[in-house]
Amino acid sequence: MLEVTGLDVYYGDAQALWEVSMHIGEAEVVSVVGPNGAGKSTLVNAVMGIQPARQGRIVMDDVDITGVPGHRTCRAGVAIVPEGRRLFPALTVGDNLDLGAFNKRARQHHAESLEWVYALFPWMAERQTQHAGSLSGGEQQMVAIGRALMARPRLLLMDEPSLGLAPLIVDEVFEVIETVRAEGVGVLLVEQNVQRALDISSRAYLLSEGRIVMEGPGQELAESPEIRRAVLGV
Repeated sequence: MLEVTGLDVYYGDAQALWEVSMHIGEAEVVSVVGPNGAGKSTLVNAVMGIQPARQGRIVMDDVDITGVPGHRTCRAGVAIVPEGRRLFPALTVGDNLDLGAFNKRARQHHAESLEWVYALFPWMAERQTQHAGSLSGGEQQMVAIGRALMARPRLLLMDEPSLGLAPLIVDEVFEVIETVRAEGVGVLLVEQNVQRALDISSRAYLLSEGRIVMEGPGQELAESPEIRRAVLGV
């Protein structure tokens, strides 16, 4: 489904990613783990078209989306749940969800997508007129996930979805990830809760100082001394 090959990304003259290559299959959860500053968010933003790549290729369903801006990347079947949620706090829950369905294909299935989101998060249907800024952090994260799903993606990019959330809400986030995968959506997961991420991932990549230094099945990486040293500090 997604193929990233030889990706180099810069911020000005400072290189952030070096020849990163990875792939994600149909309805697969793949995690990218690594220490702070390793370039994980940069990778997500590059795939989404938010941060331009200087070299390499990003291909989605055999279509080259390298250098394509974010709105066209979304049209190609990719959606993002960004770090920090990035909701519009003055707009209602319903308005924030509607903004996720801006592309033509998503608009055509708006009612169906909204029904799916409300089935995942029943409380949203009851509070669709509430301003997003008045929600708790966990509720806002769920709205951010719902907004991304309104785009009807085939691949969902999730950047630190459990950051700053209470343990019970973290459990719910990971349950939603598994539900989404079971319904045919692939997930690229960047997550500071490394053990939880690897537990639900079919495969994972270790990113360190902007380079992929290890890859393999999620459970295999979870038991790896390299992962423990690089990420867990053990």
